[in-house]
Amino acid sequence: MTTSKHAPGYVPNPDYSQADWDEVSDTPELTDAEIAELRPNGEGLPVELANAFKRLGGRPKSEAKSVPVSLRVPPDVLAAYKADGPGWQTRMNKALAAGLRNRRQDAS
Repeated sequence: MTTSKHAPGYVPNPDYSQADWDEVSDTPELTDAEIAELRPNGEGLPVELANAFKRLGGRPKSEAKSVPVSLRVPPDVLAAYKADGPGWQTRMNKALAAGLRNRRQDAS
C-alpha cells in the first residue's frame, strides 16, 4: 500500500505508535480477493459519470506555441520586471513584441 503525503505543517505526534493507530482503525486491510477485484478509476462506472471525472487538461493549446529560450538579461532589468509581481515574463514578452513592431515600422 502506498503512503500518503502529509498536509503542510503536519508534525507527527511521538506519543502515538503505528500499533496505536492500527488498534483504533475502523478500516480493515483488504484481502487478496478484494485486491483482485479492484479496477482502475472509471471502469465499471456509467460512461456519463466516468466522463464527469475526466480532467479537461487546462487551457486550450495555442496554435503559435512559445519557444523556450535561455536569455541573459542584466540583473537590474530582471529585478525591475520581477518587482512588479507575477506575470513578469508576460510583461517582458509584450515589451519585446512592442520593440519588434517599432523596429519593423522604422524599417519601412
